[in-house]
Amino acid sequence: MGNGMYSVEQVAELLGLHVRTVRGYIRDGRLRAVRIGKQYRIARADLDALTGRPAPAAGPPAVEVSSIVQVDGVDRAAADRLATLVLAGVNTHHDPARPLRVQTVHDEERHRMKIVILGDAAATADLLRLVDAVLTGDNDLLIGTETGDA
Repeated sequence: MGNGMYSVEQVAELLGLHVRTVRGYIRDGRLRAVRIGKQYRIARADLDALTGRPAPAAGPPAVEVSSIVQVDGVDRAAADRLATLVLAGVNTHHDPARPLRVQTVHDEERHRMKIVILGDAAATADLLRLVDAVLTGDNDLLIGTETGDA
């Protein structure tokens, strides 16, 4: 049974049916089978189609990554702005096929923020690029420096 091809007898046993019933399904076209000599062989995908089980997804395996970004030297207001930006980035470019789960935590005592990202590798990479651009680009957005100080 490990090779993904089943005999009529194996299918009957798996489904709790009589062998004649399984042969009837094959004759009626309800169950696809390949005739090899005098015997039928049923592929796992055809058995799954008969029973209504979803076929395994074709394509590359799903990859999930977890990332923790630590940002030092941020006060509560800057952490709130960064958290809002990150969550907006996740929600704005939301792809149901590549979901992300994001949490932010601010430690006021240490002036430190952590951003925890769980999800698809490509979507996580996109979000990390956004965070990097914000942190290395316009620091006035995060630090909240006042204009007019000399």
